[in-house]
Amino acid sequence: MEARTAAPCRHDGAPPDHVVDAVATLIEKLGGQTDVLARHGLSETEFIDALPAVIEKIRGRKSAAVADRKEFLKSLLQGLVDAGIADRLEVPKYGDDTVYRLAIEGFGDVAIIQKGCPDGNHSSIDWTAPDWAAETYLWWICDSPRYHPGEHIAKGVNRLRRRFFGDWSDTVDGVIFHNDLCGGPERRCPKQDRAVNLGGMVVPPPCVYVMPDREEGVREWNWNGTTERRFPALLLSAFGIHEDEASSFIGHVGFMETGRSRRNVIASRYGLGQATTYRS
Repeated sequence: MEARTAAPCRHDGAPPDHVVDAVATLIEKLGGQTDVLARHGLSETEFIDALPAVIEKIRGRKSAAVADRKEFLKSLLQGLVDAGIADRLEVPKYGDDTVYRLAIEGFGDVAIIQKGCPDGNHSSIDWTAPDWAAETYLWWICDSPRYHPGEHIAKGVNRLRRRFFGDWSDTVDGVIFHNDLCGGPERRCPKQDRAVNLGGMVVPPPCVYVMPDREEGVREWNWNGTTERRFPALLLSAFGIHEDEASSFIGHVGFMETGRSRRNVIASRYGLGQATTYRS
């Protein structure tokens, strides 16, 4: 079963691995094309010496989009307050960990930890669940088309599994994959008919996955999706998804120990009778 089935959506025109590898090889070999370099006023040594800095510069330009990511999540969460679903939003200050605090009457405060694409340690391992949070979620805001969304999510869950069985004391209650690409031509969404204007953006409901709790003396953790959380249904209600149908739009992540191996299950739901499942 392919990892892309961890989510129902796909990236239009996502480059396959062999194309990515071919471009990487082309760039590496370019250093030996002295005639090409000469036409651009470069020597082979200059090209090779500058290449690492050039890659970092390109990555830096991409990273500049973090401000856009913050604005996206801030606007969306503020939309929950404006809709009366939450009472107050506290936005993180510059330089702090990007943790939004969403106060919900009768429930408590929800921590939303903003992260980028889930395939890196920074986005899936390096986080701390605040003591004040009734529930804590990683919100993956990923605009990379290198992998399909399900593949990104599967990579992040692999890292979360290491953390779940590691020495960290805290856990996360769920993960969310959603950004401004969702529902657009580059990442068409099967939930597009539920799109709403939230915080000035017309977006479909996010992909939400409930994570397991740690429990001693068992070999399965949320394998069948029995763990329940409060925030996912509240979040989905902003998209007109009522409480009695919310379970049809909430996915789950589960872990299993079989002998010396550990397995994952990632189930995504996007409507009544509509689901994808990936096991690894």
